[in-house]
Amino acid sequence: ETSRQVAPRNNGEIIHTLEFLNDDGEPHFSFDLPQNLSHQIVLLLKTQLRSLLMAAPSSSSSSSSRNCLYDVFPSFRGEDVRVTFLSHFLKELERKMITAFKDSEIEKSGSLDPELRKAIKDSSIAVVIFSRNYASSSWCLNELLEIVNCMEEFGQIVIPVFYGVDPSHVRKQTGDFGKIFEETCLKITEEVKIQWKEALTNVANLLGYHHSVTWGNEATMIEAIANDLLSKLLLTPS
Repeated sequence: ETSRQVAPRNNGEIIHTLEFLNDDGEPHFSFDLPQNLSHQIVLLLKTQLRSLLMAAPSSSSSSSSRNCLYDVFPSFRGEDVRVTFLSHFLKELERKMITAFKDSEIEKSGSLDPELRKAIKDSSIAVVIFSRNYASSSWCLNELLEIVNCMEEFGQIVIPVFYGVDPSHVRKQTGDFGKIFEETCLKITEEVKIQWKEALTNVANLLGYHHSVTWGNEATMIEAIANDLLSKLLLTPS
């Protein structure tokens, strides 16, 4: 399933085309929508059609494309952002009809729950919210490993958000972020520590959003992130 904008027709109208692919990656069918149709309506149509296609029987037992249940998977440290940034972020996503996975019903332990692994794989985009205590949780760090795996294996889009933390501290595991990370690493093997460090560095190097420096207020940044996600969802295969 892809979405693209095509050149103006003779009458000057710009058309937004939704194109659906078969199991071999070839165009199966497509239809055009006026560009002035709201992004929310286009995304809603795309989501509904995706659900119908997932429910329909396939002529092939395997497919190279992924059918995602969620638009966005947020990775975060609850004690830092759940009742502040995250609640506002999820509300804005809901307003834009972007489906986010919510982990409120999952009981977290040291290892990553199979349900959560599946939710990460079933998401088009992962938004990683790095905060001061993100690295205090082995759960968050293992979650990050799974996100990096999906990024490398499926091409999952990953967007980092640096909330009250310096991106370079996350990237290099220094400062207060680094100290907290080292404390968490006392409980695990050197091999796992290296994997966590590589995942933190890789994701922190991606283009993202830095709350405390780039943006004057939280609401403006949240709206920008949601608009960015909306654009990526409209233009990216599901």
